[in-house]
Amino acid sequence: MGSIAGKFTSYFSKHDELRILMFGLDAAGKTSILYMLKLGEIVTTIPTIGFNVETVAYGNLQLTTWDVGGRGKIRPLWRHYYQNTSAIIFVIDSNDRERLSQASDELDQMINEDELKELPVLIFANKQDLPNCCTLDEMKEKLNLTKLDRTNRKWHLQPSSVVEKKGIDEGFKWLADAIKSDSNCASPIKETLDDTKIMKKDLLKIWSSVDFKHVFEQKKKNSFRI
Repeated sequence: MGSIAGKFTSYFSKHDELRILMFGLDAAGKTSILYMLKLGEIVTTIPTIGFNVETVAYGNLQLTTWDVGGRGKIRPLWRHYYQNTSAIIFVIDSNDRERLSQASDELDQMINEDELKELPVLIFANKQDLPNCCTLDEMKEKLNLTKLDRTNRKWHLQPSSVVEKKGIDEGFKWLADAIKSDSNCASPIKETLDDTKIMKKDLLKIWSSVDFKHVFEQKKKNSFRI
């Protein structure tokens, strides 16, 4: 287990398990951050056809990451993970200027969900190692992050680069402090059998309706994004 995960889980020794949801557009670097956290090293990832759901458990922390490609059919599944969530991570490719508005829309929708309205939000401005990446000031403006100052939630914009192994530790350290200082966030997960049954049913419906030809073409276009 990497050192980042060890440091992070050490903050939560009093709790059985915490759920942190990681969202973001496809190719933003969510899976790379996830495995940097878990293994402390860069892992080569393969673009997922359709959507990707992955849960990694270590120590007393459960981190569930959704690869959100902006397809409306996938959104109904998100609600099954909202309950008992302690915090949100939103990962943005700061080098993908063309899709910043789309990322902003996804973030707005997420933070306005009733179950998530007051949870801490960590926003990774990822891929800061690339020459065309947005600065933090540009990100704040394009994502209109000042609106978060008018809410009761804690939020933080963290520059990061998985390639250079920068910013990941600092981001999760902030998140740990934010959760630890809010007793309403630091509560254990309580899974229910009904949640599992409903989610399986919805997954089957969405899977049968996915236009794989279109999805494959979209993934092919983004296949060179790291």
